Amino acid sequence: MQYIYGIADNSLILGQRLGELCGHGASLETDIALTNISLDLLGQTRSYYQYAATLLGGNATEDTVAFLRSEREYKNVLLVEQPNTDFGYTIARQFLFDIFHLSLLEALQNSQDETLAAIAQKSIKEVSYHTRFSSDWIKRLGDGTTESHDRIQNAINDLWGFTDELFHQTEADKAMLSENIGVDVMLLKAPYYKKVSAILEEATLITPQLEYFQKGGKQGIHSEHMGFLLAEMQYMQRAYPNMNW
Repeated sequence: MQYIYGIADNSLILGQRLGELCGHGASLETDIALTNISLDLLGQTRSYYQYAATLLGGNATEDTVAFLRSEREYKNVLLVEQPNTDFGYTIARQFLFDIFHLSLLEALQNSQDETLAAIAQKSIKEVSYHTRFSSDWIKRLGDGTTESHDRIQNAINDLWGFTDELFHQTEADKAMLSENIGVDVMLLKAPYYKKVSAILEEATLITPQLEYFQKGGKQGIHSEHMGFLLAEMQYMQRAYPNMNW
């Protein structure tokens, strides 16, 4: 169960962040694109949570899994909960997650768990588009005007410290890996940084060099931004329990 949360919560929280931008995009085209990416991620989340609800049994549903857990019960990485500071931060956050997400799904489709493998296979096409979209914007902003270059470089610099957590193995990760269900994220680390650095170089951007990284999200220890995000996301379900449309 915790392994499913570790994958699904990333998509839920990032989808929620992108949903905040609906109607506020830098242009109509990017507004629609980011909204569609948000919907893709939320659709993937539903598949994971429906499976989780089945495993939990009882009265559990995808809605209770999504909306009725406490902050410490969410296992998403810190990267995806970072706020939409400006368009550069939105794109940098998306890019740094997309490269990892695509690699994860490519490996997960070989899982011995048929349901997880099927979700991964279905999601790869969508996440491939997400990756192209964010990578193209990194190049456009990095190799654009002086201001766009500086803004996206600052965003990459500030968010870089959250990337290493993507490859931390939790106890759930190790348990599922031993059963050939999960993915060995450590094997994804070197190819990830190589690909990210190549795109940054093409965008005339500098790859940050850090010794210390932020972590904690996978253990349920989140940044100060998470509580505000959940308060907005969970409000309706908590204010009107068991409400049906």
